[in-house]
Amino acid sequence: MSTLTHQSMTNHHQSSIFTRISQTLQVWHQRQRNRRQLTQLSARDLHDVGLSWSDIVYEAEKPFWRA
Repeated sequence: MSTLTHQSMTNHHQSSIFTRISQTLQVWHQRQRNRRQLTQLSARDLHDVGLSWSDIVYEAEKPFWRA
């Protein structure tokens, strides 16, 4: 039978929180980068991927925390 101490449980919980925060920040950064890259596409690129300028404006104006 193993015994868990408050310290071992606390450290595991904190590690998990920091991991989740880090992952969330990475997702937000990636969204921001992707939206910035969308604004750099040419008219031909937009046509190739089936997007319009209004699609790009709509996406680019979203805050980074919104999917």
